[in-house]
Amino acid sequence: MTNVQRTLTELTEDRSHCKHDASERRASRSRNFGGAVWSRRLAAKLSAMACLTLACLISDAIAGAQQVLAPHPQPATIAGTVEDVNGGVIPGATVVLNGSTPDERRSVSTGDNGFFQLLNIRPDVDYRVTVSAPDFADWTSDAFALMPGQYYLLTGARLRLAVVQVTVVALTSEQIATQQVKIEETQRVLGVVPNFYVVYDPRPAPLTAKLKFQLAARALTDPISLAGFTINAGIYQLADYPDYHSNAEGFGQRLGSTFAGAYTNVLVGDALLPSLLHQDPRFHYQGAGTTRSRVLHALSNPFIICGDNGQREFNYSGIGGDLASGAIANAYYPSRNRGSYLVVHSALIGIGGRMANGLVQEFVLNRAALRHGRKAD
Repeated sequence: MTNVQRTLTELTEDRSHCKHDASERRASRSRNFGGAVWSRRLAAKLSAMACLTLACLISDAIAGAQQVLAPHPQPATIAGTVEDVNGGVIPGATVVLNGSTPDERRSVSTGDNGFFQLLNIRPDVDYRVTVSAPDFADWTSDAFALMPGQYYLLTGARLRLAVVQVTVVALTSEQIATQQVKIEETQRVLGVVPNFYVVYDPRPAPLTAKLKFQLAARALTDPISLAGFTINAGIYQLADYPDYHSNAEGFGQRLGSTFAGAYTNVLVGDALLPSLLHQDPRFHYQGAGTTRSRVLHALSNPFIICGDNGQREFNYSGIGGDLASGAIANAYYPSRNRGSYLVVHSALIGIGGRMANGLVQEFVLNRAALRHGRKAD
């Protein structure tokens, strides 16, 4: 009985050990199964991430390959010839290409044959061409676009002469006459002797009264004129005429009478009467025509003069100045030299001097070298 109980007890213990081992094996299998599931899920996630990364890399590679393989648009070319409106080529003209941005601006000059060419122009952009050249007005084309690889021949680049704006200042008759008098005041025989009362313009402007007195004052105050009056008084002194003393006092009297006569003649005959009678006291150089006509013109100078209106008329001014000079001399000459003879004699001397002056002006002083004392231009 005891053996039997011992045997049952051992069997029970063995069974308990078997159950415990079975439980441990089940727990171990459960742990092993959970780890396997987690490992499989992790592997699936890693595989998905690897596939996504690979897809991105492949996409970028394909995009890069497409970008590298995509061809750039082939550049275009613009060419043409710049001409004038008559068809003549214009070398050295400036051709400027303007696009939509400053970076697309190009410039080139035409060659000797007027031809130009602009290379490597980006297509699919609106352009305008402006052509400029000295003495010509600028020309600008209409807007145009270029196709890839196009060789565009620009036509119609014909330049017109530039319109020159000229401002014309209209001078008054007095201003023109003033300029003429300034020129006349530079006229000197051999650059020395005054030759102010000669006009070489065939259509001179009429002198105003102010200009007539200005010209007279210029002639009377010129140093050479004053020296001439002094020499004339010396000649009278040697000739003992008029009947003054032959000493220094007599020379002073003759010098005074010479100045009085000359000043009266010029102021009355070349300034006062011409202003009142509207006559031109200057000798008008003819220079053209037959010798006979020129001689007659010179000899008629004491009697025929030009009026301020340009018409020929009797020379009241010149003869009046000669008579006034004689009358003044008759007032202060010695009593033995006075009389109507003195007045007429003085007038005749003035007339003869005007004739001689006319011939000299017309035939001798007809060269600029003699009139101005320098070589003719």
